[in-house]
Amino acid sequence: MYCFLGVANLSEEIKRLICQSCDADQCELGEVIQSLWSGYGVIQKVDLIGEKITPAVVKHVDLSKHRRNGRGWDGDVSHQRKVRSYEVENKFYESFSRRCSGVARVPQLLGASQLSEGQGCVMVLEDLDSAGFAVRKNRVRMEDVKNCLRWIANFHAQFLSDRGEGLWETGTYWHLATRPEEHAAMQNGLLKQAAKAIDQRLNDCKFLTLVHGDAKLANFCFADGTNRDPAVAAVDFQYVGRGCGMKDVVYFLTSCLGDDQCEREYEQLLDFYFRQLNEALGVGFDRFGDLEIEWRSMFAMAWADFNRFLNGWSPGHWKLTPFSQRMTDEALRML
Repeated sequence: MYCFLGVANLSEEIKRLICQSCDADQCELGEVIQSLWSGYGVIQKVDLIGEKITPAVVKHVDLSKHRRNGRGWDGDVSHQRKVRSYEVENKFYESFSRRCSGVARVPQLLGASQLSEGQGCVMVLEDLDSAGFAVRKNRVRMEDVKNCLRWIANFHAQFLSDRGEGLWETGTYWHLATRPEEHAAMQNGLLKQAAKAIDQRLNDCKFLTLVHGDAKLANFCFADGTNRDPAVAAVDFQYVGRGCGMKDVVYFLTSCLGDDQCEREYEQLLDFYFRQLNEALGVGFDRFGDLEIEWRSMFAMAWADFNRFLNGWSPGHWKLTPFSQRMTDEALRML
């Protein structure tokens, strides 16, 4: 029987997987790094013994039962979305992560195993702390914000026009098609009525890429030395899929800037993102002007899309700010 959630008594099957993945002779579970959303598992360090071991962390995903999150969304739709999200994450690490070299740094998948009877999975991942990305930040300087936007731009450039086979058809965890309950819970009004039109406008972009889908500050790991390049790496690819790049940009800004900062800084940060995107795409891409015009016009639309989710999921959420409402009103006028 597979022992779970921080218990050090691993099954022999999982021990073999970890040892083979990390070139280790022996292994035991170590420190719990964090719990997964809604209690669907944990991420843990691994204590390894061997001459040439590869430092790793283990992501345990327990899909054996529905779990209630702190805001009460615990139905079958929510559970099935979680199940699909971990399938997508495993697919991303298996088939896409090795293309994320250079600035768009991600952990590499060392090994994976599905648990029996749909109970979940285990992913053995490169330990980013040991790779030099050991810093986590709750507060950021403008330099940190730009380093994360640089990562996002390079990720978007790497996967521009990629079909994302096996990933979400439309990326982001708040995508309308996967959030019918939250949409139904919204108060009647213009935003609720326009939700499908906003979603369609974003999906109909001529230029689509793979979006991270959960590009918040907490999912970036910062380099533990000065002048490191790349300066950040990113984790948590449960909601990666096709989309307009503005979805990641908007969501990232909501995760690290206050309302006044967004008002003051968003235009220069958008300029910085597009400079980085242009540089990453290179001279061989001759349609950057068209892409920039289209995606800039989608900035308010992407903000309204996320605002729609928050209004149904958690009315009164601290991210429902005056600036957020201004962007939403702008998107509604565009429609």
